[in-house]
Amino acid sequence: MAIEIKAPTFPESVAEGNIATWHKQPGEAVSRDELIVDIETDKVVLEVAAPADGVIAEVKKGEGDIVLSDEVIAIFEEGAAGATTAQPSPVSDEAPQPTEGAVASPAARKLMEENGIELSQVPGTGKNGLVTKEDVVNFIKQSDLSGSSAVAEAPTPTPAPAAPVQSPAISVPMNQEGRLEKRVPMTRLRASIAKRLLSAQHDAAMLTTFNEVNMKPIMDLRAKYKDQFEQTHATKLGFMSFFVKAAVESLKKFPEVNASIDGNDIVYHGYYDVGVAVSSDRGLVVPVLRDSDGMTLADIESTIKEFGSKAREGKLAIEDMQGGTFTITNGGVFGSLMSTPILNPPQTAILGMHKIQERPMAVNGQVEILPMMYLALSYDHRLIDGKEAVQFLVSIKELLEEPAKILLNL
Repeated sequence: MAIEIKAPTFPESVAEGNIATWHKQPGEAVSRDELIVDIETDKVVLEVAAPADGVIAEVKKGEGDIVLSDEVIAIFEEGAAGATTAQPSPVSDEAPQPTEGAVASPAARKLMEENGIELSQVPGTGKNGLVTKEDVVNFIKQSDLSGSSAVAEAPTPTPAPAAPVQSPAISVPMNQEGRLEKRVPMTRLRASIAKRLLSAQHDAAMLTTFNEVNMKPIMDLRAKYKDQFEQTHATKLGFMSFFVKAAVESLKKFPEVNASIDGNDIVYHGYYDVGVAVSSDRGLVVPVLRDSDGMTLADIESTIKEFGSKAREGKLAIEDMQGGTFTITNGGVFGSLMSTPILNPPQTAILGMHKIQERPMAVNGQVEILPMMYLALSYDHRLIDGKEAVQFLVSIKELLEEPAKILLNL
C-alpha cells in the first residue's frame, strides 16, 4: 500500500524548511519508526520516521530542496521488500569517480571524517552529485569486500602539506586571482539569525546600560551548599538560576521590561517566560523557561541542563524556543569581559552576563580583591526609558549581591 510521506506541520512562526539529509534511498529496506529524512528549519532540525516496514518508492524532494508544511516529500510502499542497501549502480564494479565541485551532506561528512575518507574517493548519487551518508557506507562496504579498508585507502591521518583543502564538505576552487576560496550556502538557522539581528537593529531604538555586580555572596553560597544541593536535586547549582530569579523579581517591579511592542500597541505580559541563549554547532538558539516565576532554583538548573543537551544533539523542538518575554545571554562562558547584547524581537530587553574577573575594589575605605562581573542591559528606548532601564539593572545587582532578598521576595 502506497503512503505519502509528508513534512511535519510547521508552526505559524516557521514558513518553510529544507531537506537536509535523506538517510534512506529508494528501494532500500526501512523498518517502522526508523529515521528516513532530516528537515532543517530556521529554528530546529525535524526528523521524519518511517510509518511502517517497507521501502521508499519515490523521493519527490531531494536534499537541499525547499519544503512547506505538510508537503509530500516521498512515496512509501508499506510491506514491500527492499534491498538492504540502495539499488546498485554501475559504479559498484568500478573505481569511484570523483566529482568536481561535489558536496557532502552533514552526515556523510561526519562519517568520512571518522573513517579518514576523502571526498574525492566517494561517488555522489544525490542531487547534483551530492555525496550522501549511504554513498559513504556503500564505499566502506565495497572497500572491505575488496580486501582493504577505507582507512587504508585514504591518506594517512598526517595533515597534507599542500594548500589547505579546507573541509571535506566541498572542493575549493581558485578565484580570479588564483587564491583559494570556499563558498558555501548559509544554513537556514544562520540566515534566520542574520535576518533577526538586522531587524533588531533597524526596527528598534536600541541602547545599552552597564553595571557591575560583586559575585562573592553567590559564590560563597554556592560553595557552601553545592554538594548538598546536587545530592538533593540531582543537578548542579550554577549561577544562571540566581540570575533568572533576580531577573524575574526585577521584571515584576518594572513591567515595561517584560512587555513588547505590537504595531502601535504595548503588550504587557502577565507571565515570565525567560529565554536562555544556548550555543550549538548550528548557531545560537534561545530555548524558553516557561513560567519561570514558579520555578525553583533546582527546576531552573535542571531545565537549562536539559536544553543544553538537546542543543548539542540537535533535539530542541520548535515549541522549546517559541515565545519568551525576556532573554538572558552569558558571554562569560567564552571569556567575554563586556559586550552589548542585541535584542531578541519582539522582546524589548536582554540581559548580558560576562566573565567573573577578580579586581581591586574599594569597600568601606579599604581595598579588597573581589570577583566582579559586568552586566549589560540592552533595551528598546521606544518603550523603556533610561531611568527604568538603569533601575531595573540596579535591582538585579542588589538581588544578586544579597541573595536572601530573592528568597524573601524583597
